[in-house]
Amino acid sequence: MVRVLVIEDETQLAAALADGLRSEGFDVDVIHDGMEGLCRARETNYAAIVLDILLPGMNGYKVCRTLRAEGVWTPILMLTAKDGEEDEAEALDTGADDFLSKPFSFLVLVARLRALLRRGATPRPAVLTVGTLTLDPATRGCARSETPISLTAREFALLEVLMRRSDAVIGKRELVNEVWGPDFAGDPNIVEVYVGYLRKKIDAPFDRHTIQTVRGVGYRLQPDEQ
Repeated sequence: MVRVLVIEDETQLAAALADGLRSEGFDVDVIHDGMEGLCRARETNYAAIVLDILLPGMNGYKVCRTLRAEGVWTPILMLTAKDGEEDEAEALDTGADDFLSKPFSFLVLVARLRALLRRGATPRPAVLTVGTLTLDPATRGCARSETPISLTAREFALLEVLMRRSDAVIGKRELVNEVWGPDFAGDPNIVEVYVGYLRKKIDAPFDRHTIQTVRGVGYRLQPDEQ
């Protein structure tokens, strides 16, 4: 049976989530405190974690950031505030795999969890390296030849996807799903905008052309193309 940890301090919501997930065949543990949830996530091999932000003891951002810094890569679905773009960005920035805004549909939550489970908790390297470009998911740091580069949460998330699949061509729609989420209803050309932002930060100042456009297909990141 697939074991899931729910860390949520609203007792009624936590109970409803647990009952619903159990009816879908999941084995569910419920914790109402951030610090206790962190300890449980460290000690138990869960398939996924549903994590709220506002928690007593330790907030969800810190729980997520601490787990990632310690090398715990259990897929995390973070519950954010309604229309909270800053919450969503920070969720990604701290290492969450996906987010869902409250109030949410239980059917969507289950679908998101199953999508995370299909990806699995594959070990992630402490630092991603492509040529002279490095990205550290634990510290959220980026550098080119040891020169620090400041990235926004979205820029970091987009670059991380490209670096994890270096040399592969990734389609625009797939990048939207990975970085903005499958429920994103905006213009998919937002990817082009953020690729432009990245090029100005990781390529132009260093006379590099790392991010390549494959017309009609998507984008590919290659090491140190001049």
